[in-house]
Amino acid sequence: MAKIVGMEVLDVRFPTSRELDGSDAMNPDPDYSAAYVVLHTDGGPDGYGLAFTIGRGNDVQAAAIRALEPHVVGLDVPTDAAALGALSRALVGDSQLRWLGPEKGVAHMAIGAVVNAAWDLAARIAGLPVWRFAAEMSPEELVSLVDFRYLSDALTEQEALDILRAAEPGRAERIAKIERDGYRAYSTSPGWLGYSDEKLARLAEQAVADGFEMIKLKVGGDLEDDVRRMKLARETVGADIRVAVDANQRWDVSSAIAWMTELAPYDPYWIEEPTSPDDVLGHAAIAKALSPIRVATGEHVQNRVVFKQLLQAGAISVLQLDAARVGGFNENLAILLLAAKFDVPVCPHAGGVGLCELVRHLSMFDFAAVSGSDVDRSIEWVDHLHEHFTDPAVVTRGRYLAPSAPGFSARMHDATLRRFTFPDGPEWTEIDSE
Repeated sequence: MAKIVGMEVLDVRFPTSRELDGSDAMNPDPDYSAAYVVLHTDGGPDGYGLAFTIGRGNDVQAAAIRALEPHVVGLDVPTDAAALGALSRALVGDSQLRWLGPEKGVAHMAIGAVVNAAWDLAARIAGLPVWRFAAEMSPEELVSLVDFRYLSDALTEQEALDILRAAEPGRAERIAKIERDGYRAYSTSPGWLGYSDEKLARLAEQAVADGFEMIKLKVGGDLEDDVRRMKLARETVGADIRVAVDANQRWDVSSAIAWMTELAPYDPYWIEEPTSPDDVLGHAAIAKALSPIRVATGEHVQNRVVFKQLLQAGAISVLQLDAARVGGFNENLAILLLAAKFDVPVCPHAGGVGLCELVRHLSMFDFAAVSGSDVDRSIEWVDHLHEHFTDPAVVTRGRYLAPSAPGFSARMHDATLRRFTFPDGPEWTEIDSE
């Protein structure tokens, strides 16, 4: 049996703050970064994963991943649901590391990076992309991957099994549909807060021409600016294109309601992260006050338990899971099952570095094997940094193409790792010497 014989962790950073790509009201100058992990094996393929950050602190995230090495090196290479479930339980259940969360923050994101790397490895061995690898598992195998502790008041193991069994008929047809038609995308590229009005309008117009049915704007810096930009976006794309807005946690509850009331005449489709991602009751109050404007959140929601509460409270009408925020594929499966139970559409957070590559697997798997629906569902698209991946995300005519290469699509090119590893890569030493 092949073994995992080593775990390599790199601090990889991209200087996106130079052009204000990714800028928003809470994060004005991000350098999109990845704490990048490679699981080395003796004689087989390696496995690749990452935790996404925005610059400073990526070294802390990388250190947290390295702390998991004793749990991983020496294990048999995982090839099935049983092994992937056991690995997840072992990493989450380490009592001393768990104290640093529990099940949240840097320590939990580190687990997510390693678990996702293990899924990448298992799927590479199977010769399948992760979304297909998971979609071909039985309902019983999928349920065995989920930790139902803290969930059973909202979702029992039997209910999860019923959801997955109900999705079995038609699974093959939906897989074929994904491979033929891809999966709907929406574009955030026009909406970064640091962009000029001219650039916003030009990119919004281009997004519509490229087939996107929704764009998203960052808001929350200045109300007058936001009203002007929202008006400009609506005039540019017309009445039939959805325009979502994203405050990146900028407001408290009353500010969110007041600010969005000013933007309401321009028909925002949703308000994303209006307040603290931990404030379940705050989101519920905002949702009640702003209806029919939808409330969306999830990229900073720390675990399945907070998602459960948001759904129980009716606080969100769009669930935005993140491939690299929680404890990896296993916990995201639990979140997908919760969303299916509460009949809330999943529109994942992407952008960043590697998130578009990863999260397309989750949405396509959800459509194939969990919810069985793509109604009002789409995946965020941000058109930068994809060239650094060996299996990059591709969007054509407003739709993500289905990945067909084996794995989870997290592997970066060796040349990228050499150039952008911090602080010694040429991209960073040349900056320092200027």
